[in-house]
Amino acid sequence: MNLAKIRGGAGDITQPNLNARIQDNLYLAVNSEWISKAKIPADRPAISSFGEIDLKIEKELMDDLAAFAADKKDMPAVPNFDKAIATYKLAADFDKRDAEGFKPAEADLQTLTDLKDIASLKQNLASLFLRFSFPFYFEVEPDRKNTKVNSLSFDRNSLILPDTTSYQSPASKQLLAVWQKQTENLLKLAGVDEAAAKKYTADALALDAKIVKVAKSAEERADDVALYNPIKTSDFEEKTSSLDLGQLLTQLFDHQPEKVVVREPKFLDHFNELFNEANFAELKGWLIAMFINKAAGFLSEEFRQAAFPFRQATYGQKELPSQAKEAYHTANRLFSDVIGVYYGQTYFGADAKADVEDMIHRMIDVYEQRINANEWLSPATKQKAITKLRALVLKIGYPDKIEHVYDLFQVEDDLYSTQANMREVDWKYNFAKLYKPVDRSEWYMPGNLINACYDPQRNDITFPAAILQAPFYDLKASRATNYGGIGVVIAHEISHAFDNNGAKYDEFGNMKNWWTKKDFAEFEKRTQAEIDLFDGIKYGPVTLNGK
Repeated sequence: MNLAKIRGGAGDITQPNLNARIQDNLYLAVNSEWISKAKIPADRPAISSFGEIDLKIEKELMDDLAAFAADKKDMPAVPNFDKAIATYKLAADFDKRDAEGFKPAEADLQTLTDLKDIASLKQNLASLFLRFSFPFYFEVEPDRKNTKVNSLSFDRNSLILPDTTSYQSPASKQLLAVWQKQTENLLKLAGVDEAAAKKYTADALALDAKIVKVAKSAEERADDVALYNPIKTSDFEEKTSSLDLGQLLTQLFDHQPEKVVVREPKFLDHFNELFNEANFAELKGWLIAMFINKAAGFLSEEFRQAAFPFRQATYGQKELPSQAKEAYHTANRLFSDVIGVYYGQTYFGADAKADVEDMIHRMIDVYEQRINANEWLSPATKQKAITKLRALVLKIGYPDKIEHVYDLFQVEDDLYSTQANMREVDWKYNFAKLYKPVDRSEWYMPGNLINACYDPQRNDITFPAAILQAPFYDLKASRATNYGGIGVVIAHEISHAFDNNGAKYDEFGNMKNWWTKKDFAEFEKRTQAEIDLFDGIKYGPVTLNGK
């Protein structure tokens, strides 16, 4: 194997070379023409073939939502679509948003600033937890050892910077300084005096710095199996006694679960030292700082602009999206499944769905042939792999039903209150699933998302309608063309059923070893060879992490 060619071969792969030959540098030979012509829109951090489709869909849906809002189109027969349009109208009405200023969020900020100590926080923890972002959260999801039932997971929330490794970057101090200035400015716009704004922000940064030390990196979190660490609820209560999370569980659920699945054990082990009376000011500052940064996007244009510098510094986006785009994206985030079904019904047809499904089945046949022809797998492992392959559930285009949670959403008098109340409803809806059977028909992607995915806990592959269009797919194109486009995506998603995470789940999505000991040892040897192959590749200022 020629590592030089795989690692880029001749030439700097960050620079297009229209004369590059396939045998010298496959990447540049294939991509140079596109790279030389592609332009990154000012309101986006990057562009790709996925991004180009997204621009097309963005325009289509922006036009459609604006037409519905102006009563120029009849409402489609999509459940709760009227709520999506009502929310879109609130988001698009910047005259109203500007006139209201911070007023819609005043009461919530007051609730946080009124917190005096740990006792006052614990007294109202359930209502606070449902309303505001905490440094930790719970989530109900299929249990990885028995995907017929749900279990309760516990995890830390996001850090200020994208990952723990971001704090080791030379740019980290500059980025944190931008976040600090932005947060102080937002708080002052909200009426907080300068001294208090500085203290809340400094305290938030202090807590974030402590959490970074006990948080898993993105690389560590990529090991899916390592996120499954069930412990008895009584042990969980002891490890979180400083905030009495046992009492919180009693308030959130009809009865306490027998276990809690911990995604980051080290974070839990340090919970009581992170969140206690001595560190109360830091937790309060964190709550206030995160609140104001999240709230800004649902308030006036002044707040929207004031919340942009950190995103700009972190991702390189040159300017904010227009108000019209912001309105569409806000409605789309809050009603993703609803708008996704509308998109699928409007822009994706039954013929295309049947054609793509046929392609997938044919590719699954090829996978089975290759598994049978494999020379290093034993017959027992091959049979298990084929069983899993044939059990794959296909989700193509858009779901047949929309989640009941949208029936529970209510559109309020202002955008901030609308999204804040939807957040509470969404959490309660998720928590209510704990003692209900797992619904395997749920989709994790809306129909208008340009992406695809494999879910190991459901052993299903999802291809939203949005990605099933040119240049990836065209019903009128030849099969050869479509295999070269969407076929690559399909084969990629199927491969996740047998990658370093998927290989540890069976055909029902249960975390289970279905390999022979010898076969899995060989699999891990080959996995390490792949890691070694990519580790250390340089692309501009970035060095790839093979793992």
